[in-house]
Amino acid sequence: MVGARLKALRSARGMSLRSLSGETGLSPTMLSQIERGVTEPSLRSLRLLAGVFGQSISTLFEEESFPVVHVSHEGERSRISSPKGHIQYERLAPGNGQLEFLKGLLGPGETSSDEPWSHEALECAYVLQGTLTVVVGDGAHVLAAGDAITVDSRQPHRYINNGTHPVEFILAVNPPTP
Repeated sequence: MVGARLKALRSARGMSLRSLSGETGLSPTMLSQIERGVTEPSLRSLRLLAGVFGQSISTLFEEESFPVVHVSHEGERSRISSPKGHIQYERLAPGNGQLEFLKGLLGPGETSSDEPWSHEALECAYVLQGTLTVVVGDGAHVLAAGDAITVDSRQPHRYINNGTHPVEFILAVNPPTP
């Protein structure tokens, strides 16, 4: 799904894989693999690609029309991953450019990013299992299963699993952020 959308955006701009590579720093081979569905792009790669097209990450997942009803089944959802040691996301809903709805998974000792970062959005996280530490500015908030937090994402923030068991949580981001 991401691959076809990426190819359509690239083609609409008349860009070659090489020219897109030059703008993103991603290799033409990697871009080709993403377009053909051979590999899933990392969260970093999605941000780079979205930046080139002046879009949010959700744009890379959009279909031609937003469905009236969308059912997503376990094992059939698209995934967003970041470099090793960082967060893995599963998209629970198709993007419409207004809301990103994700299931996050952090293994023991993993974080969402190396450093806290900020962006224009509002995020709400609900912990399904495990203990999630949410760092916002200079404060840290420890959440257990059943707890939720809403964060003004303009403040530098990140998610951390300081425990010995995986953490699963639901994350809603409005608007979706590249």
